[in-house]
Amino acid sequence: MTGHNEETAPRRLSLIVAFGAVYLIWGSTYLAIRFAIETLPPFLMAGTRFAIAGGILYAAARALGAAPPRPVHWRSAAVIGALLLLGGNGGVVWAEQTVPSGLTALIVAIVPLWMVLFDWLRGTGPRPGPGVALGLLLGFVGVGLLVGPGELAGGGRIDPIGAAVVVFASLLWAFGSLYSRRAELPTSQSLATAMEMLAGGGLLLIAAAGTGELTSFRPSAASARSLWALAYLILFGAIIAFSAYVWLLRTTTPARAATYAYVNPVIAVILGWALAGEPLGPRILFAGAMIVTAVMLIVGKPRRRGRGAASGAPPEAPERPAAGIRPAAVESAAP
Repeated sequence: MTGHNEETAPRRLSLIVAFGAVYLIWGSTYLAIRFAIETLPPFLMAGTRFAIAGGILYAAARALGAAPPRPVHWRSAAVIGALLLLGGNGGVVWAEQTVPSGLTALIVAIVPLWMVLFDWLRGTGPRPGPGVALGLLLGFVGVGLLVGPGELAGGGRIDPIGAAVVVFASLLWAFGSLYSRRAELPTSQSLATAMEMLAGGGLLLIAAAGTGELTSFRPSAASARSLWALAYLILFGAIIAFSAYVWLLRTTTPARAATYAYVNPVIAVILGWALAGEPLGPRILFAGAMIVTAVMLIVGKPRRRGRGAASGAPPEAPERPAAGIRPAAVESAAP
């Protein structure tokens, strides 16, 4: 009995550390994005982040023995990078120029709702039961209340264009996650994620060039806070937290790993209010509670696993564990 306790104590500590990393780091990345884009162009910042993080992960995966990827793997990674990082994370980063980071995190939390609907409509997932249907209803009502007229209950008016972009970004994230479930990717999850980051980062840099960010940006204008935020997003958000999440997918149940989906928005709202003076009125609290409850109802329901899926679920990370998506696509939702 003593030996058993000695073996489980380190594992228990590892679980606590890993969950803490996923909860706190991914929850804080929304605020870090806001600080980063104060003086850094959004697409240029996001592209730099994922290009660097992807390069580091790719080199590490190959050094640890991952087999060289084939051309079909790069094609799949490009599609996933376009949906998850360019459309999903890129939309979030762009929208945070006008939408508070905490509210962005709450809207992004509806990704499981899109996942359930898409999976069902495509015929690859079960028909939503009463609990999931209630979660879908609560989620959409909560988002409607969140971005509705500020006069309803205080909390300030939300930029409708920015909020619409976040909703569309979450939709692309969900669609890309479902696609990645059947995409042909390397067996090494770290290598596959690195390739998606490299592809998505390259597309984001192309978007930066197309929108004039590369020519208009002056490096001397970048503040120390923005540069530190970018470094934080690369090291902690895109490498450490994701590695912890992949480890959790292999160590604990998908349902437990997926709890980040309703903890991250709470962390993001609190940090945005405490450190950036973002609004936290009754309407935001009520709508946020509805969205978090909706995600709990959906993520907490057992779902049929897709082919080759280790879990089901992050726009800063990859897929949602509740939908049976392969972990290689999870990283970037956390923004």
